[in-house]
Amino acid sequence: MIYPDLEMEIPNDLGRVHFVGIGGAGMSAIAHMMHANGVQVTGSDRAANYSTDALEALGVRVWIGHDATHVGDVDTLVITGALSPDNPEYRSAVERGIPVLHRSQALAWLARGKSLVAVAGAHGKTTSTGMIVTGLLGLGLDPSFANGSVIASLGVASAHGADDLFVIEADESDKSFLIYDTSVALVTNVDPEHLDFYGSREHFMQAFVDFARNARELLVISADDAGAQEVLAALKEESGTPRVRTFGYAADADVRIVSVDTTGPATLEVELAGEVYRETLRVFGAYNAVNAAGALAVLTGLGLDPATSLRAIAEFEGTQRRFEFHGDPGGVRVYDDYAHHPTEVRALLESARSVAGEGKLIVVHQPHLYSRTRTFFKEFAEAFESGADHTIVLEIDRVREAPDPSTTGAIVTDAFADRARGEYIDDWERATKRVRELAEPGDLVLVVGAGSVYKIVPQLVSALGEDPGDS
Repeated sequence: MIYPDLEMEIPNDLGRVHFVGIGGAGMSAIAHMMHANGVQVTGSDRAANYSTDALEALGVRVWIGHDATHVGDVDTLVITGALSPDNPEYRSAVERGIPVLHRSQALAWLARGKSLVAVAGAHGKTTSTGMIVTGLLGLGLDPSFANGSVIASLGVASAHGADDLFVIEADESDKSFLIYDTSVALVTNVDPEHLDFYGSREHFMQAFVDFARNARELLVISADDAGAQEVLAALKEESGTPRVRTFGYAADADVRIVSVDTTGPATLEVELAGEVYRETLRVFGAYNAVNAAGALAVLTGLGLDPATSLRAIAEFEGTQRRFEFHGDPGGVRVYDDYAHHPTEVRALLESARSVAGEGKLIVVHQPHLYSRTRTFFKEFAEAFESGADHTIVLEIDRVREAPDPSTTGAIVTDAFADRARGEYIDDWERATKRVRELAEPGDLVLVVGAGSVYKIVPQLVSALGEDPGDS
């Protein structure tokens, strides 16, 4: 794990830029935008994927595998925090004195001189960013944007627009969201996490206070979330705080949710300045209605019309790995979602349950990070046991942290009150076979996790589509 040097002065001229880990969602988005800005870009990653293929189609040189020779005569290296300090390309750049930028610093370079809308929060920031972008485009504006996942209706996670607005998903995991020159900040919620980096809840909360304070023009923040309200209370004790707009169910919210119908795609009624507006979204779940209210608070805070803004936001069709539908082999619906914190898992399962209807809800979950799993295993167990009919927990995704043999996915299922409702299976083939044994036509299978677990989806779809006589 490599943390950004937040005090580093970012060069005005980056010259030739090489991305280590260019196939990641955030890294590929920034590489796309730099290429569109006329920067000479190269990159490398350990494996090819859709993102590396798309960049190569644009003429960007991408190496598969990491080697110090790939650095060549570049002027700037861009890395992701998940990179190992032993990476040969990173080591070569450091040894040769080549400036190394964290991806957030590269994004800050792209956003210089723009009116920046930064979206932060423990949950919902990717969807909220996508909704804001969809709304702005639907209103005829042309913002630049960089999201953490591909926006389904656009087919891209980033774009270089002609207008002054720049919309980004801002990462709080390592304080990098504090480096941006933010005009408008949206805080979806503040649920303490990443305590392995912050060291304490107090330090985590203070980072959000600092992020909110940095908004030069407007802070949009949840009126319902306890953590967000704690941040707002801390701000009110200071002088020179930004203009604030709140959203949510609270009676005093500036954009107040009047009602939400989740029997199908969420239908949302909101009250703003005494007027009530109603739209049916293209995405499911009460939590997405809340995200839409936050996006509406941003757009109207920018001076845009409430009715047309909500109508434009309602056209948002989702993003990759956010309750993404992958088919219904054998009459079993298969979805995939990035949820990796107990709070967002609970909200996801509530939405999935409404879609499952009379069918069973079967979850395949890959825990993400040893530290997160140790901290929240009881909360994960409670969320899965109360929200799903059956949960299969896989081995922990081994990223960013040193392996910890003493911690496995079994600590989640061991915490189930009813052990028959969950099981730990550390082999993907056996997990796939178990899903096929459990699932019947009309059921919903939901793959959940922030790591590589999305790769199990094709084999689940294939197995569920097989003729039972073939087994």
